[in-house]
Amino acid sequence: MKVWYLNQKSLPEFSMMNMLNREGFLTRIVSSRKSEHDGTIISRRLACNKEGFNLSSPNTGQVKIRKRESKREGCMAMILVKREKPGKWLVTKFMRDHNHPLVISSKKGRPTPDEKDERIRELSSQLHHTNRQLAVCREQLRTFMTYIEEHTMCMLKTVEGVVQNIREVESETRSSS
Repeated sequence: MKVWYLNQKSLPEFSMMNMLNREGFLTRIVSSRKSEHDGTIISRRLACNKEGFNLSSPNTGQVKIRKRESKREGCMAMILVKREKPGKWLVTKFMRDHNHPLVISSKKGRPTPDEKDERIRELSSQLHHTNRQLAVCREQLRTFMTYIEEHTMCMLKTVEGVVQNIREVESETRSSS
């Protein structure tokens, strides 16, 4: 068996999965194990996205009825990597053969990292613009609330003056009668 060593920078799922995706090998993480000592990942198994079958229950073995077509075809292609020591990863199992044709995803499929970055920039710009609009609205609302408070105080003084005048008039009518 041929043994490959991967450096620490090549292991992160995104770089490995992106490399495999470019070759038409769409992957998903099937399993991973973490160290009991420090919680770091010590092994990871990536498989073709068409690996396995959709079963309703592992006990019954009946195929689950899906509303959309199943993408799983029982493909056995996979790669298993284990951490040998910090910074060194060992490919312990690699099954290259697929039981289906490899299709390199088109532009209509998943967005490329550049498209994702562009979309993130667009959304960040929209968020920044919306936050500026929100700040303007917030300031207008504060100004309006200040005006309402001032008007309320003015109305309160006016009502207090009217009440005082009514009391004086009532007092004068009582004293004159």
